[in-house]
Amino acid sequence: MSQAIYAIGDIHGQHDMLLDALTRIEADGGTAARVVFLGDLVDRGPGSRAVIDTLLSGLEQGRDWTVLLGNHDRLFSNYLETGAEENPLIKSGVGWFHDRLGGKATLASYGVDPDLGTQARLKAARTAVPDSHRTFLSARPLYERLGHYLFVHAGVRPGLPLHAQGEEDLIWIREPFLSHEQPFDWLVVHGHTAQELPRHYGNRINIDSGAGYGRPLTAIALEGTAAFVLTDDGRVPLMP
Repeated sequence: MSQAIYAIGDIHGQHDMLLDALTRIEADGGTAARVVFLGDLVDRGPGSRAVIDTLLSGLEQGRDWTVLLGNHDRLFSNYLETGAEENPLIKSGVGWFHDRLGGKATLASYGVDPDLGTQARLKAARTAVPDSHRTFLSARPLYERLGHYLFVHAGVRPGLPLHAQGEEDLIWIREPFLSHEQPFDWLVVHGHTAQELPRHYGNRINIDSGAGYGRPLTAIALEGTAAFVLTDDGRVPLMP
């Protein structure tokens, strides 16, 4: 089977799309494929709980998977831990339960009425979300480095070594990362900033194709310096 490394972009509660992406990867690389999930597992789509269940199950079965932390996963985890509905890093200033962010859909996937009062909603959420899910969320790594690839949810701050990169940048950054045109120390594979299609920029590859907004969920294969989008009909080269 292929020695490729595979990556899946921001899932955002789209469980059916996740299963389809995993099917495409298995068809290309087999059941032992090395897969990195770029975070934002939850919010917006209807199946956040099912997404976490599927990823937990795969890890428990010994699949060669790495599941990274995204900013939406952090918002969910913070809510369960502290009850916080707002975060100063949300540029728009809206809270997690605003329709743009999708927290209500996440709670609904656990059977929680998202329109309960503030305290009742938090109590119901803490009861409904299994401890295994809370532990899973709290244990997600911020990045994975494999060869000359760096997998991360949002990006990196240009000019800083990897050990100096903080969580705020790794799961939230847009600028100055997105406009940086010079090579990084790695080819950065990321999501976070939704686009119509995945794109290779030469120094980075953005594979958030907007599954949270109903667009397709992207899965890619990486081999050497080559990148491919996986489709039902096989690989399509993703060129800089």
